[in-house]
Parts: sequence; C-alpha cells; structure tokens
Amino acid sequence: MTLDQSPYQGYLYAYPHKTAYRQLAPRRPLSEVWAPERQDALFGYVHLPFCEMRCGFCNLFTRANPPADQVTAYLAQLRRQAVAVRQSLAGEASFAQLAIGGGTPTYLTAAELESLFEIVEVTFGSGHRPLSIETSPATATADRLAVLAAHGTTRVSMGIQSFLDAEAHAAGRPQRLADVLAALEVIRAAGIPVLNVDLIYGIDGQTPQTWQHSLDEALRWQPEELYLYPLYVRPLTGLGRRAGGREGWDAQRQELYHQAVEVLTAAGYEQQSMRQFRRAGAPAVEGPDYCCQDDGMVGIGCGARSYTTSLHYSFDYAVGVSEVRAVIDDYLSRPADDFRYAEIGFDLDRTEQRRRWLLKSLLRRTGVDAGAYRERFGTAHTDDFPQLNELADRGWLHDDHRTLTAAGLAHSDAIGPWLVSGPVREAMGAYVGR
Repeated sequence: MTLDQSPYQGYLYAYPHKTAYRQLAPRRPLSEVWAPERQDALFGYVHLPFCEMRCGFCNLFTRANPPADQVTAYLAQLRRQAVAVRQSLAGEASFAQLAIGGGTPTYLTAAELESLFEIVEVTFGSGHRPLSIETSPATATADRLAVLAAHGTTRVSMGIQSFLDAEAHAAGRPQRLADVLAALEVIRAAGIPVLNVDLIYGIDGQTPQTWQHSLDEALRWQPEELYLYPLYVRPLTGLGRRAGGREGWDAQRQELYHQAVEVLTAAGYEQQSMRQFRRAGAPAVEGPDYCCQDDGMVGIGCGARSYTTSLHYSFDYAVGVSEVRAVIDDYLSRPADDFRYAEIGFDLDRTEQRRRWLLKSLLRRTGVDAGAYRERFGTAHTDDFPQLNELADRGWLHDDHRTLTAAGLAHSDAIGPWLVSGPVREAMGAYVGR
C-alpha cells in the first residue's frame, strides 16, 4: 500500500482491527491469558449493543429497538459474564479507567442503568476513577443522567453530528434539534465534569457555512471535548446501501477539517489528534495512570474487545442487521462457563506489539516517547520503522521522527492504514463482511 491515495483510508481506532481476528483453537482460559500480565492499572469496558435507531453511517455492533425481554436477558447474561471474568483475574487486579459504550448505554431505563452499575462493580470493583459513558439526544433524560452522576460518571459523550436537522438526516440520523438542545441542557444540569460532543463533516449538502453553524452551536455549550469525524460510507451500513458518487469528496472533507482546526484553535481548544480537541483549562479528571500502549483492557458484553500484551480477543464481529442479531442470540445462549475462555482473537508477536505501540503513539499530538519505546522493546523506533523517513520527506513527520506535523495529523487516516503490517492487512482482506 502506498501513500499516494485518498487521505481518508480508514479510522485506525484499534490495532489490529477485529476483522483480523480468527477462531482460537483451542480456546484459551482467561486465567492463563491474564496470569502473566500486569493487572494494577487496567482499562475496563462494558458493551451494551442496543440503540433506539441505527444511524446510516454506523458500522458498530449494535441492534436498534430490541425487544424488552432481550434487554433483560442481556443484563442477566452480562452479570454471569462479569462474575466469570472477575474470577479469571488476579485477586488484586484493579482498574484505572472505565468506559461504557455500545450501542447507546442510555438506551437502558434508569432502573436498568442501576442494574448495569451493579454489574460493573462485580467485575471492576468500586472506587474513584475516570468513567466515560456514551449517550444520545433521545436518551439523555434527567432520570438517566441522575443515575450516571450518582455512580461517579466523569465524562458523557454524545453524538450530535450536525446542529441542522437536514444534515443529520442526510447522514442517516433522524433527530430533532429540539431533542439535541434539551439533552445538552440535561447533561450540563447533571454536573458531570466532562462533556464531549461528536460532529461529522463531509455530509451530502454540507458547506463551509453550515459546518461553521454546527461548530458555533457546539461552542455555545463550551464542551470540554469535541470529536470531529470525517464521514465514511462503509459496506453493510444504511449509507453504504444507497451510496452514490461523491466527486471532490476528499477535497471537501480536507477543507472542512482545516476550517474546524482554525475555528477551534481560535476558541481555545488544543488539538490532541486528528479527531480530538480539548478545551484549554478544562478540568482534568484525576485517577490512576493508564497507558493504552502498556496496560491491558478487560471487556465484558458481546461486542467488547479485550487485550493483553500478546493476545487481543472478543466475541464474533458483524455489522449486518441479521448477523448482529445472530451474534447477540449466541451470546445469550452461552453457559456461564464459556465466559472463562477467549475464543476469537489475534496473537501479537513482538513485531506486531512494536507496531501497535508505534501506531497508538504516532497518531496522537504528543507522538512517540522514544525513551519509553526503547525501554519497552530494547530498540529504537526509527530503526524498527525506517518507513517513517517517507513521512518526514513528505513533511508529515517532524525531523525528530516522533511527532506528526499539522499536515501529518490531517492525513492520519492515510498514515494509520499505511503502517498496518502485511499479515494483518492480509487477514483483514480475507474477512468476509456480514
């Protein structure tokens, strides 16, 4: 793969992607998987695969409007998994950060959210640490937010995508501005320290003027964080099924990206990555140190991913409506003992561990900590990845070969996929989408 392609190749939010995972034969006992791992600063993740609607751009593992009895069954099964996973960890295992995602966790009622937090405590224990939860305009109600606040939620993230109803609908997200504004009022009234707002650029019909409107409206609420996502049209999604030609789309997205960087920088936001912007002076949420390059993640729920130093694992992965339902049904039918094993995953050898460490660092504004890399692997990242010279030659990487330039950050969605290894790319290419 060369760099002479679109700047929008794909969002590398994890490495390797789940499409590279395969059946593990034999399956691995979690007690053995986690035994050699450091377990004093883990990341805990809970997956709730339900939403009130399926957005047209969404390729996440989620089901819209499930039957109420399936939600009840899911929470009961999640509790069984929580017990099995906790018993597979060391007795002193502790968690530095928690996140609850999906799907939309606040699809649950307030009473169901109370049950969810009881389950969270089973696996991850209690205590003060950063806790992030995703919500939506339709489900960010006062009773639900009261539950989140009471259980120590420190960050709420809400996908708004656009403050213009016509643009939101064009992105396959049926919502009303009145609901968006009401949800923002409720979140701010709940007193949760960090509000994150997601916006999307590159929507059909969007212009610099309408994009400016959404940026201005978001800034009125002074969110502590903003995530700006370029629109992608992916297979098996609503937009993917009716996608047409988009001449000049790359240029449009680049124009809107640079506009947003200028606007948010002028408004006092610091760019953390291509997508993340944080308001200068926003309260820092205190908690134990956690580093995704060095510390593991323990996930529960049928769409959750977990990772150790050398094994990443999850349940099966799907995007299509019927296939997602089949995976959920399979999860609900499992005997509790199944949750003591990893069945689908990817083994990372030392070469892949180096690559993951580099990718998780390089695409951030702070870049690669060369000393930490050498301490971890005993080599220099510049020796292990001589292809970084090409990024420097293009002006996308500073001469220190540690941090991306502004142009490099703008091309993060090309750089990330370009650095994917041959074996991982081959495994992803062989995956049959469903």
